[in-house]
Amino acid sequence: MIRKHIVFHGQVQGVGFRYRAGMGAHEAGCTGWARNEYDGSVSMEIQGTEQQIDTVIRTIAAGRFVQIESMDVTEIPVKDGERGFGAY
Repeated sequence: MIRKHIVFHGQVQGVGFRYRAGMGAHEAGCTGWARNEYDGSVSMEIQGTEQQIDTVIRTIAAGRFVQIESMDVTEIPVKDGERGFGAY
């Protein structure tokens, strides 16, 4: 189990990004959250296995209007007892 803080850059707001993140996380069994930032990026903390997290990112990137240009990824401590995935 790992947890990552990821900042997505590109066409990531107003394109269903957070909705797809929530659906993908639910289907993959990941927990965490995603939120829009004032600079047009989306921040996400996601917890699961490396494979689960990769699956969620592929689900997001497959969105019709989503265009991820780059990601800043940092591994952070796991949060025990976290449930679900929130989109803010």
